[in-house]
Amino acid sequence: MIKNLKLAAKQGHEGTSVFDIAGVKVGEGLVVIAGPCSVENERQTIETAIAVKKAGAHMLRGGAFKPRTSPYAFQGLGLKGLKILDKARRETGLPIVTEVVDTRDVSWVGEYADVLQIGARNMQNFSLLREVGKSGKPILLKRGMYSTLEEWLNCAEYILAEGNPRVLLCERGIRTFETYTRNTLDLSMIPAVKLESHLPVFIDPSHGTGILSMIEPMTLAAVAAGADGLEIEVHIDPPSAMSDKDQQLTVAMFERLMAKVRALESFMKELHAHPLPIPEHGESSLQGQQDLPLAFTDAVD
Repeated sequence: MIKNLKLAAKQGHEGTSVFDIAGVKVGEGLVVIAGPCSVENERQTIETAIAVKKAGAHMLRGGAFKPRTSPYAFQGLGLKGLKILDKARRETGLPIVTEVVDTRDVSWVGEYADVLQIGARNMQNFSLLREVGKSGKPILLKRGMYSTLEEWLNCAEYILAEGNPRVLLCERGIRTFETYTRNTLDLSMIPAVKLESHLPVFIDPSHGTGILSMIEPMTLAAVAAGADGLEIEVHIDPPSAMSDKDQQLTVAMFERLMAKVRALESFMKELHAHPLPIPEHGESSLQGQQDLPLAFTDAVD
């Protein structure tokens, strides 16, 4: 058990904390946040918002401020991007999730956003954590790329200590010696967080892998592991995207993925409601598989 956690710790809480974000109950069922990496223009953002809502997303993500490795890469549209997100919300009713990168921007970004996102690079920006904590806005806190679970939960503690209880944790992959994927998506954090904390935990398979073909299997694995939510990048025309074009799903890909997510959700609910019997010693482990819920075949189709 992680020591010195006062507010993020599991102790004293039954299950996962549930809180309302503009009508979306986080911590109660699977919540899907989807949308483009960056807000590029009004048409791209609104068309994507309409499409992801139709496919079953509950919130819209979109970066107005983009901290990038290179200072010459696209940094986002800033205030213009926030106004576009606001228009997308009015068109679709989807709550907005967007990143804030500077303490000076928290109050006015909060005027547009329903959820303030703290990116991996800012996970241990303690001044920023305190400031977003004071904002009272729900906070999506991404795990730092080199951070342990204990460090991550202590950063959540900074936000909670300011009187802000609505913190969503998001695993987005960590840096390891593996170079095949953009990051190493650490799905073991789902049960680990469940053991140590009452805070809901989301998974970002887009940044976690950086490889288009891996987003679907890692999404389904996260659902099976018990994630409370997903954050997935979707773009109406990924090849033209101004950032992360290689890891953004097309609308058609997202629709297919959401169909599988719903089937897997149904299967997992049935599995938890009616656990499979443990075979007696010597009994075939295949015995009884004919009784698997029908939704299982849909999930793996």
